Amino acid sequence: MNSFENDIFAERETLFVEVILPLSLAKNYTYRVPFDLNDQIAIGKRVVVQFGKHRIYTALISGITTVPPTVYEAKYIIDIVDAEPVITPMQLKFWSWMTNYYMCNEGDVMAAALPASLKLASETILILREDYNEETELSDEEEIIVNALKQQEKLTVNDVSKLLGQKTVYPIINHLLDKELILVAEEVVQKYKPLLKSFVMLNDFYTEEENLKQLFNVLERAPKQLDALLGYLKLQKSNLPISKEQLLEESNCGPAALKALTDKDIFVVMKRPVSRLATHDEEFSVNFELNEGQQKALGQINQYFEEKEVVLLHGVTASGKTQVYIKLIEEIIQNTDGQVLFLLPEIALTTQIVERIKRYFGNAIGVYHSKFNNSERVEIWNKVRTGAYKVILGARSAVFLPFQHLKLIVVDEEHEPSYKQYDPAPRYQARDAAIYLGYLHQAKVILGSATPSLESYYNALQGKYGLVEMKERFGGVQLPNQQVVSISEETKKKTMSSYFSSVLIKDIDLALSKKEQIVLFQNRRGYATILICATCGYTPKCVNCDVSLTYHKSSGKLHCHYCGYQQSSVNICPACGSVHVEQKGFGTERIEEELRLLYPEVTIARLDMDSTRTKNGLQQILNDFQEKKTDILIGTQMVAKGLDFDNLNLIGVINADTLLGYPDFRAYERSFQLLAQVAGRAGRRADQGNVCIQTYDAENRIIKQVVNNDYEGMYNDEIVEREKFLYPPFSRMIFLYIKHKDSHVLDHAALTLANILKAKFGKRVLGPEQPLVSRVRNLYIKQIIIKADKHTAIQKVKDALRETLTEFNATKEFKGIFTQIDVDPY
Repeated sequence: MNSFENDIFAERETLFVEVILPLSLAKNYTYRVPFDLNDQIAIGKRVVVQFGKHRIYTALISGITTVPPTVYEAKYIIDIVDAEPVITPMQLKFWSWMTNYYMCNEGDVMAAALPASLKLASETILILREDYNEETELSDEEEIIVNALKQQEKLTVNDVSKLLGQKTVYPIINHLLDKELILVAEEVVQKYKPLLKSFVMLNDFYTEEENLKQLFNVLERAPKQLDALLGYLKLQKSNLPISKEQLLEESNCGPAALKALTDKDIFVVMKRPVSRLATHDEEFSVNFELNEGQQKALGQINQYFEEKEVVLLHGVTASGKTQVYIKLIEEIIQNTDGQVLFLLPEIALTTQIVERIKRYFGNAIGVYHSKFNNSERVEIWNKVRTGAYKVILGARSAVFLPFQHLKLIVVDEEHEPSYKQYDPAPRYQARDAAIYLGYLHQAKVILGSATPSLESYYNALQGKYGLVEMKERFGGVQLPNQQVVSISEETKKKTMSSYFSSVLIKDIDLALSKKEQIVLFQNRRGYATILICATCGYTPKCVNCDVSLTYHKSSGKLHCHYCGYQQSSVNICPACGSVHVEQKGFGTERIEEELRLLYPEVTIARLDMDSTRTKNGLQQILNDFQEKKTDILIGTQMVAKGLDFDNLNLIGVINADTLLGYPDFRAYERSFQLLAQVAGRAGRRADQGNVCIQTYDAENRIIKQVVNNDYEGMYNDEIVEREKFLYPPFSRMIFLYIKHKDSHVLDHAALTLANILKAKFGKRVLGPEQPLVSRVRNLYIKQIIIKADKHTAIQKVKDALRETLTEFNATKEFKGIFTQIDVDPY
């Protein structure tokens, strides 16, 4: 056979590709490659495939082979979407680990990982961008699609296929997305917008000394405008952007003078995005020096990194951990060609910290989280893949980005429950996933927290992680002064004013007199937790879930916090006809109402899920508090997550018992973390802050440990309990949730499955039992717990469990049963 024939033979070789579809399928599908596409296929590229009778999807090539599937005839792929792979081999390894560890399907991981426009399907809706450039050069097919979108608001991919009379439309749609002419449906409503602030700049013409002198002469007759100019020149010496508010405050010129200078083109006013949380950025010098404690911590971290992959940085609130992170990032950027992933648990924290870090690394930074619109997410995805972004700040979904040279991962506030994804699958823990991602890339990982999770602290004490501690606040600021008030004692003495003790009222009065701001924490939203008939005990419940409805005064309705069901409030008991329907319990809405009665002249705001539902609700509330337009902020645990205000000096915890009484093995640990983090918001600048904790159980050890800032004491008490009852870190846990619309069918199925599992795993299996909420969205729920000690080969347990569930779900008797797996359910 000559070389020409060899080449033809190679080209005609029959290839098959294994693809991941963005669907929850137990196995990946294999498709045949048309000969003319042989030289274009590559692992990590997207291909257009038909799945089922009519559905068309973009799937991802995860493997290439010459071996056809044996149990079905492989269909041909329709087309190849990408010129270059959009997924790296390292990402596919990460996806494979996540699929295996969290017992989900690769399609689940793909759906979670890829931005929407990278996983197009035949039902995907396309719309024309409002800001599209009409002068963009278009092919004939692209022009047909754009013209059609001008005539009608939206098209599906199927519509486009019919319009062009061809199946292979995905590459054309991909080009329109690249040219920023169209959006996919997810982008129609932009869920997140940055806060825009007005900044003032002097027209370049007046930077010339001679022109500036002439300007002074011109403004002699307009003293207020002259004051504005002088104020600007004074502020300019700091080499920092000058906001409109700063200039007005410094010069006292008044808005009219500033507008006049803008109208004359002397000043240029521009809007740019700023942090909503930190008001002290001016103090955060670009060329800062670490203090002695920070320098020592940095040295210890680098020393540990020589022998360990993970280091836990345990630093009290406001100890300056962020500056230590920045120095570590700086070392990576300057000394290597590496990338850094900076994980934060909340988007609010992301907006705060990005402002600071951008000063150091400028355009080398990208921010990534699910609240950004799809075009922003795809842009960052591509810039990470090409290495244009060196530092990525993001929430948990940022672990899925296509890093090329990842050298460092920072997990800030590593204890936060927000790092855990509960629904839908994959139900991953981003902190743990980040550690494995670091292992894959041979990158170092630093976990930071003032109140580390017990698992992380245990691993550090066992020598698995390095442990570095920072026990003093930055700048020598003292930890807040904390006092505990017994609600029962104050009730006996009749010194309670509604839900506020005499001590808290006194503290609020003092803070208001000093023009300081206050945060009040109550971990329940709504007005009344439940309504109850005093005659017969009837309580309104959700029609879809086994939970009591919560009364919200703002809507005048009863709400279910699980499924969103609402109904009108009850004034007459539907069971016995009594009019004695009482409100029991209280939430943030009730606290706000009572506080307005006590302080009618004070500006009060509420920060919870209800008050932040509007498009810019969260940003507006925080911005008003930052600008001191709000005196008192009432909130749920949202107020504990990274708020950093220089004028906040009093924290009031309305009722700490709602945390301590929760029936969960983590209740005391989470209570300590939340109360300590809430308390840490107070007095983060020069003055020592004050914290008032109201509780019925003033002698509770967790309350005392929070007041004494005794993390080690809390850890030692909890770790003894965990070891005694075999809870993490001394065991691994897997929760199985079995669901069905019929409770009798569910009981039988759950018992059958539990017995099968007990035959395999013995005493490691607990249940079935009802979870706290036994019905959600009309599905009854039973829970089975597998608790394996650390000597058990957990992978063998998972393999056996997956096999058991496959057989169980395939049984005709149990086909209507839903099973859901949650590995490490905490």
